[in-house]
Amino acid sequence: MIRPSKNSGKATGLVSERVADRILARIASGEWGPGHRLPGERQLAEDMGVSRVSVRAALQGLKTQGLLDAVQGGGTRVIASKAAMDPGMLELVRVNCENLVDLAEIRSILEVWAVGRAALKRDDADLAELEAIMAATEADIVAGKHKSENDVRFHLAVAKASRSGIYLHFVAMIRGILSEMVDYHRYELFPTPEDDRRILAQHQAIFDGIRARDAARAQDAMRDHLGWVLKRYAEQGGRKNS
Repeated sequence: MIRPSKNSGKATGLVSERVADRILARIASGEWGPGHRLPGERQLAEDMGVSRVSVRAALQGLKTQGLLDAVQGGGTRVIASKAAMDPGMLELVRVNCENLVDLAEIRSILEVWAVGRAALKRDDADLAELEAIMAATEADIVAGKHKSENDVRFHLAVAKASRSGIYLHFVAMIRGILSEMVDYHRYELFPTPEDDRRILAQHQAIFDGIRARDAARAQDAMRDHLGWVLKRYAEQGGRKNS
């Protein structure tokens, strides 16, 4: 455990660097993902056995690096990156279906990898979150509603369960684009109640693999899910070009 330093300002600086490293380790592991609100300075100081001065210096340094941000009303949270996603990139995805296809192909690689990790790293809280999202989705289907945010929430929850800090930050950076993509899926590519039920069944298969801690099974289910999406893109492109 790090002990409070009673020496010079230089020593305090070294302690603050070690505190920053411990905070970074939690961010990098995915324990504290994008949007996570950190404990207060007093709690962090007690947990790490250091002074609040050292904690404050560590937090300020991480804010300067663009990893943390002040919360309105007090406190600190993890942010995805120093700058927001380029709005021009979002516009490119919005107006050009080919760019959406590119993104779907990239997702088919990254999300298959992530769900395999999620199957091995997940905990009971992750399972509860995924089950709640699927229950909300099923309720919407019964009510005849389309809610694309449930799809986004499901994939974000899988990312969270992967316990990969770098992947969580990547997903947070492209969340706006991901939301646009899923909106397009739900209202253009997959608009029918039958599509809704099929997507829910695919999510259930992904969840079953995660729950069983079977990485290969979860990856196969995610591959089938995103492969179906890519197939529909191809069909849609063929209709537009005919």
